[in-house]
Amino acid sequence: MKALVVPSSTAKEISNIKLIDMDKPVINNDEVMIRVHALGLNPVDYKLVKGHNTAWNYPHIIGLDAAGEVVAVGSNNPKKFQIGERVFFHSDLSKNGVFAEFAKSKYNVVARIPNNVKYEEATAVLCSGLTAYQAIFRKMSLAGKKTILIHAGAGGVGTIAIQLAKIAGLTVITTVSEYKKNIVKTLGADHIIDYRHENIDNRINEITDGNGVDLIINDIGNPEADLPRLAYNGGLICILNTPNIANYDLSSNGQSIMSLNLGGVHQSGYSYQLDDLATMAESLVKLIFNKQLDPVITKVINFEDIPAGLNELSEHKTVGKIVATI
Repeated sequence: MKALVVPSSTAKEISNIKLIDMDKPVINNDEVMIRVHALGLNPVDYKLVKGHNTAWNYPHIIGLDAAGEVVAVGSNNPKKFQIGERVFFHSDLSKNGVFAEFAKSKYNVVARIPNNVKYEEATAVLCSGLTAYQAIFRKMSLAGKKTILIHAGAGGVGTIAIQLAKIAGLTVITTVSEYKKNIVKTLGADHIIDYRHENIDNRINEITDGNGVDLIINDIGNPEADLPRLAYNGGLICILNTPNIANYDLSSNGQSIMSLNLGGVHQSGYSYQLDDLATMAESLVKLIFNKQLDPVITKVINFEDIPAGLNELSEHKTVGKIVATI
């Protein structure tokens, strides 16, 4: 089969990615194999190319998000997957990835795709969509909350988070650059802050009458800057790093900080949380099925062009989601 790989432990640039022939994966009893039809590109993909994982063997197949049809199932198949079923999943970054003609996964993280949802749409809401879903519907308590600040609202996580926050009934504030304002407005953002030309703190104070925001999703770093933006009883969800609170008193304001590490669940061995990957994925495609969620696919590329797509992501030139077909 054709596969995109990092050829060696010293190959740490996107330009080092090679398209080679490899053997098809062999499934274990608790695994499912799919013929891949669509692939989602994520920032974590190029970050792993640059950093690798200590568990990798080489050549290592890259990629984490895939959608396709089932071509083989193991003997331990409690979800009763059938040959030909349309499925998708978020893969384990320590194992061979999914940027190939065939990919495999343990059955419990694999989710079914409704018939009127395209492969491209399903794979587009895996890594970024699952992150947004987990932030809003798993990490946060929404009771009594009214406002949310979503940084980088035009990115992969941000575009889904805005829509999910609106579904949850929240007033959405988001930060973007000037030329990305239209897309977040279309998605339902209530207040848009041009972080390059406006003072974020001043705008938040204006919007919230000086109370601050109830919830914040930070996937851009520098989380310390978000602490004074929180309202009383507010919560900060950190997707990258958590803030240094040595000089900040959370308890006096009843505030909370939560970290989010979607892919780390594969290394946790915690079956309930692994099962939840599929549960959340099915919730997302149901929203697509019901026309409540737009996966915001802004570019569809060929399989061979994935390295170029990863370059675009690394240069922060993208809006929404890049998807590849094979």
